[in-house]
Amino acid sequence: MEIAERITQQGDRVTLSLTSWGRLGEAMADFEGHNVFVAGGIPGERVVAEVVKVHRKYVSAKVVEVLEASPDRVEPPCPYYGVCTGCQWQHLSYDAQLRTKREKVTDALRRVGGFEDPPVSEVRPSPDQYGYRNHARFTINREGSLGFVNRETRQFVRIEKCLLMHDGVNTLLEGLQDRCGETTQLSIRAGKYSGDYLIQPYLVHPDIDVTTGQKRYTESVDGRNFDVSSPSFFQVNVEQAAAAADLVRDRLRLGPGDVLLDAYTGVGTFAILLAPSVKRVVAVEESSAALADAKQNAAGLTNVDFILGRTEDVLRSLPVKPDVVVLDPPRSGCQPRALESLIEMAPSRLAYVSCDAETLGRDLKVLCQGGYQLDEVAPLDMFPQTHHVECVAFLSRIEPPNHPTPAGLTLASASPRRRELMETLGLEFTVTPAGLPEDPVPGESPQDMVRRLSREKAQAVAANMDSGLVIGADSTVVFEGQAVGKPVDDDEARRMLRQLSGTTHHVATGLTVVDAASGRTLSDVMTSQITLRELTEDEIEASIASGVPRDKAGAYAVQDPELRPATAWQGCYNNIVGLPVCRLLEMLEELGYQPPEGWTAPSGVVCGDDCTINDTGNNTGNRPGDRIDREEKSP
Repeated sequence: MEIAERITQQGDRVTLSLTSWGRLGEAMADFEGHNVFVAGGIPGERVVAEVVKVHRKYVSAKVVEVLEASPDRVEPPCPYYGVCTGCQWQHLSYDAQLRTKREKVTDALRRVGGFEDPPVSEVRPSPDQYGYRNHARFTINREGSLGFVNRETRQFVRIEKCLLMHDGVNTLLEGLQDRCGETTQLSIRAGKYSGDYLIQPYLVHPDIDVTTGQKRYTESVDGRNFDVSSPSFFQVNVEQAAAAADLVRDRLRLGPGDVLLDAYTGVGTFAILLAPSVKRVVAVEESSAALADAKQNAAGLTNVDFILGRTEDVLRSLPVKPDVVVLDPPRSGCQPRALESLIEMAPSRLAYVSCDAETLGRDLKVLCQGGYQLDEVAPLDMFPQTHHVECVAFLSRIEPPNHPTPAGLTLASASPRRRELMETLGLEFTVTPAGLPEDPVPGESPQDMVRRLSREKAQAVAANMDSGLVIGADSTVVFEGQAVGKPVDDDEARRMLRQLSGTTHHVATGLTVVDAASGRTLSDVMTSQITLRELTEDEIEASIASGVPRDKAGAYAVQDPELRPATAWQGCYNNIVGLPVCRLLEMLEELGYQPPEGWTAPSGVVCGDDCTINDTGNNTGNRPGDRIDREEKSP
């Protein structure tokens, strides 16, 4: 076996000492200045790894030989392990999986949430380490075979039996295998205890002897049946879903006089399981299909009210003030407006359910700055053999919300990405979303639209302030000369991702800074070019299910670590994320902003004069590289 002295291409083999865990369940190593993410490794091991792909900023690899094994290493039972990449940790003992998940949660809360000693309890193990999943999404190849696609190589892997699925799913898989060439994607849901199932889409192959095309199926949690329609989300591990509900009931100390708000209720799981313990439940859900399921599932319960709408919109006009709140948002977390409304509402106890420890840490930080204390973070192993972990965080009210005087800088945007980019600068700022509509004006170019919207947002917030600088921003994807905004629903997100898959297009961001005291205003537009890789239908569906597309122009985030949509870009990367901080620092300086003594711009923030591309296929009258600057005086 030839060992390479340096990494140059796919297939190179190198000897590595693995040092830590990566974010997606790989072990990490450093080799000649490369960050190498090694699938199938364990920190502390010495291995021979084969390069799978050389990326722009890192290298993906897999273990081909273990030279010095960890005591936590076990033999994976699945013949597809390491090939399909659906599981990351079958080679890791279950005790070590639980220990590592707790460490990952603790690290995320420290790093993102700023909690010095987060109260993370031991991970509650899953009763079933295999055979726990009730839902599988398969890719179909040209021969009609069902399988999964390797995350790195994009290689199709035909699957006879998935060990994570329970027998009901695998029995249906066996009957469908090699007979599904009429479609490219297929979903199987099977109730572990109900015996009911759903297969989508409808199939006509004459050799398929099971019914397909069902609109809904029935799943059972803790002895109660739930009808779930095909577009609706439902937990894949029903035993752990019941355990989460029991944990919430116990830790929130629910009583017969409590009014409970269940935000992001989905098909009503928490609302229905907790309703017998409280006086009244108000459940909020933005998906009409899921809400219809929830209403049907709540039949016979007289103390549950359902409201259709986005949580961040509904909270401002709730018909009753809740005593306790359960938040179960998508992986992307809560919108800032939702957190602001909760802080103003000031319920005494909160439970926040999350499958992403980093977005959980981000949102817990906001809540704790608004008068709550973090009492416990209880991880549950909802997804054995993978790096994913479900957490339930519990908070209690300790003081009225803090309303500090406006800082020198105010961000007039609810975008968590812009807030994170501002935080990288290390400058004190407050967030005051403008809450304005983002409708285009007929005949307006995408560049003019984002510049106008950024200016309107900044000026609307500055109008209520006596001093300070207000930052407004708005971004859009520009494809074939037209603006591609945020999707209104999952169907539009699906259409956008299919349209943009494999294309080179642009992202334009309008940026405005207003001096609230003088009214002086600087506006600018920056444009970056981005190329997306070809996205599979399976990847598109998984992204939609994660909730990431719902508040993103073009329905994707360039920084999304799961989808990894971009193959290349030109211009300012932060501009694609949503805030060109390099240009922002120039505008702040021009308006006389004085940063704290000793402050310097973080390394890598200032891109230089070549980071703008204005050639978007429109006749704007500007050469590539020109900036569009405007200085105005408000009346």
